[in-house]
Amino acid sequence: MPRIENDIKLDFKDVLLRPKQSTLKSRSEVDLMRSYTFRNSKGSYRGIPIVAANMDTVGTFEMALALSKFTLFTAIHKHYSVDDWKEFATKNPECVPCMAVSTGTGEGDFDRLGEITAAVPQLQYICVDVANGYSEHFVKDVRLKYPTHTIMAGNVVTGEMVEELILAGADIIKVGIGPGSVCTTRKKTGVGYPQLSAVIECADAAHGLGGHIISDGGCTCPGDVSKAFGAGADFVMLGGMLAGHSESGGEVIEKNGKKYKLFYGMSSDTAMKRHAGGVAEYRASEGKTVEVVYKGPVDVTIRDVLGGVRSTCTYVGAGKLKELSRRTTFIRVTQQLNTVFGNDN
Repeated sequence: MPRIENDIKLDFKDVLLRPKQSTLKSRSEVDLMRSYTFRNSKGSYRGIPIVAANMDTVGTFEMALALSKFTLFTAIHKHYSVDDWKEFATKNPECVPCMAVSTGTGEGDFDRLGEITAAVPQLQYICVDVANGYSEHFVKDVRLKYPTHTIMAGNVVTGEMVEELILAGADIIKVGIGPGSVCTTRKKTGVGYPQLSAVIECADAAHGLGGHIISDGGCTCPGDVSKAFGAGADFVMLGGMLAGHSESGGEVIEKNGKKYKLFYGMSSDTAMKRHAGGVAEYRASEGKTVEVVYKGPVDVTIRDVLGGVRSTCTYVGAGKLKELSRRTTFIRVTQQLNTVFGNDN
């Protein structure tokens, strides 16, 4: 029998963070660096835990170079060749610790993963990526072959599946089904989970086992990034917010005197035509393609995001990003912004 869960589930747009007493005089006092030791790989991480998504318009080598200067992380898309990886790693060895190699779960994907990790032995992060992560067998296979690599796996939205994947060998679970700006999974399938509630519930499950999570999708502004961290996310993954920059994949398009870049979901018709020869007859496209106004270098956007998160911390009295979730109280709202002069204020 179908059943209905009546507990209210919330998205980032449904809440604001309540300000609290603070002794911080300036956002410059806030420390955004985090240090983690991972449950299964025993590997360690130190940096600002914001991650560029492994989409071929976002998770590029150029993006990794730019983000590494801020100690941010990049999950590289899975369509670079082994030679591309070799060349980049040879020229930019300092950047490799801030990168993950992405893989699907097919036999060809595992063969390619083996070639890349052999060619770039300093790579320590593997992102096992399928739209529906509700199967732990692929994680067990990767863990068996790569016992000391840190494995990211997903995507899921429920605590019990987070636990299954961690026990199967994953270290960091990607949380989010359908919240992305170019994802149409919810429209095409009716499947999903409001992202704020998913992060809260999945973080609780992961942390109980000594695991970690990435909030993947749904962030539209720096305030959403802060909400994801406040909800308990260890990492926050960004796609649309990093699209349209010089370092993003794709050519610049000019229309009516304005510049744009294409941004599309990895299950979109555009992506499948580019990488798989088209949409297979047994499935539907679950992503859309949009033209994003060209934004120039990504540095400006990153500074805006980091400044916003630091400011959040000052409002709630968190001297370190590590303290933000402990200092977070969410209040439900019916409206966040005064939009009398448009939605961009």
